[in-house]
Formats: sequence, C-alpha cells, structure tokens
Amino acid sequence: MKIYEELVERGLIAQVTNEEEIRDMINNGKAKFYIGFDCTADSLTAGHFMALTLMKRLQMAGNQPIALIGGGTTMIGDPSGRTDMRKMLTREDIDHNAECFKRQMERFVEFGPGKAQMVNNADWLLNLNYIDFLREVGACFSVNNMLRAECYKQRMEKGLSFFEFNYMIMQSYDFYYLFKNYGCNMQFGGDDQWSNMLGGTELIRKKLGKDAHAMTITLLTDSQGHKMGKTAGNAVWLDPNKTSPFEFYQYWRNVGDADVLKCIRMLTFLPMEQIREMSTWEGSQLNRAKEILAFELTSLVHGEEEAKKAEASAKALFAGGANSENIPTTEITEADLEDGKLDIMSVLVKSGLCASRSEARRNIQQGGVSVDDEKVADISASYSADQLRAGILVKRGKKNFNKVILK
Repeated sequence: MKIYEELVERGLIAQVTNEEEIRDMINNGKAKFYIGFDCTADSLTAGHFMALTLMKRLQMAGNQPIALIGGGTTMIGDPSGRTDMRKMLTREDIDHNAECFKRQMERFVEFGPGKAQMVNNADWLLNLNYIDFLREVGACFSVNNMLRAECYKQRMEKGLSFFEFNYMIMQSYDFYYLFKNYGCNMQFGGDDQWSNMLGGTELIRKKLGKDAHAMTITLLTDSQGHKMGKTAGNAVWLDPNKTSPFEFYQYWRNVGDADVLKCIRMLTFLPMEQIREMSTWEGSQLNRAKEILAFELTSLVHGEEEAKKAEASAKALFAGGANSENIPTTEITEADLEDGKLDIMSVLVKSGLCASRSEARRNIQQGGVSVDDEKVADISASYSADQLRAGILVKRGKKNFNKVILK
C-alpha cells in the first residue's frame, strides 16, 4: 500500500485541495510540506501526536518535512477553537518554548541537510514593515470572506480583537514565504484550520499565478475524533517532568473502548494488516488493545525502556500491591504535617489527585479513594510521619495513582 492510501485508511485525511495531484506527490516522495506549531507552552502535548507521527510517516516515504515554529504567530495567537483571547507571551518565553519543541520533535523527525528542516516564522514576520505588508498581502484578502470563516464566527459574539483578526493573514503569509524561499509545496494542519490554510493557498496563486502548485491537506482533529491530549482538564505533556512516563502510559491505557482502535490506526506505526485483525476485537480484547496503544505511544515519546517500566507498574497496580517504583511520586516535608500527621484530604490535594479539599471530601464520601489498597471511608483519616516516611500509595477512582512520601 502506498503512503497516501495508508493515510486514508488510517482515517487521517479530512479535506484536500487537489487529491489527484496530492496523491501523486506524496506517493512519489515529491512533497516538501510544512506543519506549524505555535509555542504557547514549553512542551508539546499528546494533542500534537497526529502532526508529529504524520511528519514521521511522510519522511519515511521519502517526503521532506518542514517543522515551522511559530515564534512570530505565537505573539498574536490563533483564535481558532477559542472563546477568549490567548495570554500574550514575551519574546523570551516564545524562544524558550521553541527550543523545547525542537528537542521533543527530534524523537520523531530526522533533521539535517536534505532531511527535515526546522524554521521559525519570527525570522520573517517580526521584521515586516506594516505598510508594505498591507500593500503586498492585505490587498489579497476580502474582509467579507474572512468574517465568514468558522474560526472567526465563533468569536464574533464575545468579541474578536483586530490583533487576532490578523492571524489568518500571518498564517497565509507563512505558506507564501515558505513556497517562495524554501520550495515548500504543501501544508498540513487540523481540519479546524481549513480557512486559515486556504488563505495561504489562494495568496500563492494570486501573487505567483494559477500555475503555482501549492497544495493544502487537513487532518481529522480533536473536534471530529478522540479528544486527545486532555485528561481531567489538564494537558498530557510530552515532557516527562510535566507528565511522567507512567502517567502518559496510563492516559492512553484508559482511553474509551470506542476510541482505542481509532487511536491505534491514527497514531501508532503498527502495520495495517495487524490493525485490521484488531478491528474485530471486543470485550476483554479491547483492554489488550489499550495496553498495546499505551506501550507503542510511550515508546515513541519516552523510549522502550520507560514504556516497559510504565507497563510493569500499571500491571502491578491492577494486580494489587506490587512494585510501585515508577508511579508518580509526591514528596512532602515535616512542614506539611500538623501535629505529626497529615489528613487524607490534604494528602489528596498535595498529591494533585484532587484540586481542592471539597473535591477530596466528595471523592472520599463517594467511596472513590483508597490508600495502600484499603478504601478510605472517614474524611478525618490521617497518616503518621512513620507511615509517610515508608510511603503510602493513594488511589482516586480506577485510574489515578500517586505515591506520597515524607522526606
């Protein structure tokens, strides 16, 4: 099976501008494509997986990726999928985040001469002369058409700043600049980016003529598929200091039954023959599918050794009371104790298993909390310094664990 057909079978393609030409370019290794990453945090998340694995798949098929770091566009902020304005970051914050992104991307994509490239749109966007830019690029855009774009519609009721309104033009200019200066002939992004991305394709044609072969592909994203990268309202980071390998493994181990095979198709590099066989799995077999998904993705991000440790710890926990060495750990000090003890609600809050004491109280009263495999029924339960020095294993619900230890 050729790579484009594989992308289709894996359920990755949402919309394309010219499928026949795109198929030919991708299948014959002629695509030099870019995917953009705005630097809004100092780590990529599990929500970036689709883009990262796509770059890897296409590079393996002979195509050349360009990872575009949005050092310039991050200073504005993409309004797509937002009901409020993003926090403005400093140039120093953005540069730091970009460097963190690069280190994480190198686990997926091979950079170097003739291979993948990493560029930063701050290099051309931050030096633009405003009047010259309006004359060269702004004249190519219809405000009426822009306001009909879905990414702006949802913001009109609560208010869309002129600052953010420029984002589509900035993103479109990125493709135009990369097309002219880097030979980039294709762009990929999420299906919620369709309007922004079409703006770039149209800008190239208006400036360089109808024969300029600039292609646009969008991928299925969170809005149409599995809500990847979020758990309990928090991001699932690729940085092990933010989300440990065990927590990362557990996130994917606990996806819903309806999503597990979809995630395996879209995100792993298992051969399609094996995935087709798994498509008939049901019942307890889906738990095995979740273990496969979790192991494959944890291996991709953190390496096989960490994946094996996470897998062993997860199985040990579900088997009851075995080695908890690789489970997320919270260290407390004597200053955290009150009269030489720590009550269970404080344990839950300090470990991050509950956001507040009221949430902790509810979980205990609903029978959802256990310590060292024993259910906690009393909200006034507490643990001595000696118990805490030995370490206690706290569990909230079926999926959330933390080891609390006094240092």
